[in-house]
Amino acid sequence: MQDYAVLRKARHIILGIIDFFYKPFSRFINKQTFRYLACGGSNTLFNIFLFSVSYNFILRKQAVHIGHSIVIAPYVASFIMAFVVTFPLGFLLSKFIVFQESNLHSRIQIFRYALLVTMCLLLNYIFIKIFVEWCHFYPTPSNVLTNIVVAIFSYISQRSFTFKVKQVPVLEEEIADTL
Repeated sequence: MQDYAVLRKARHIILGIIDFFYKPFSRFINKQTFRYLACGGSNTLFNIFLFSVSYNFILRKQAVHIGHSIVIAPYVASFIMAFVVTFPLGFLLSKFIVFQESNLHSRIQIFRYALLVTMCLLLNYIFIKIFVEWCHFYPTPSNVLTNIVVAIFSYISQRSFTFKVKQVPVLEEEIADTL
């Protein structure tokens, strides 16, 4: 029971901080979108930080050898290490901070979130290839453009699929009882 109190307190603090910074932007963007940008942006920065620490300090830019025949490149291993932390964190932030009105079961939400993350990884790969190889954009602006496109897709998908609000049918008897 006390664990839930700690989680509620953490949620309250996070919402307080995000909503404090929302006030100057309230004329330009709705609160849910701002919360999404704050949570998603923070999680992305945390992912970059974890990747960098994993790559440079934990793995020391060395490949990871698993058994005698499997070798994982250090940047792939660093990606996996960061992903293992930021995937569940991103889900929890989306579920309890951004899309808290969703009434879908948590197991459905996590499954859909995993599908969406997989799709976003695939879209990142496809768009970066298109922008760099076909459009001949520089890699850094291509990455920025790719992140913008995928973030918009992710927000729309999370709002309308992963964390949507399921309409609960109202029985005629319930309507009659309220009259």
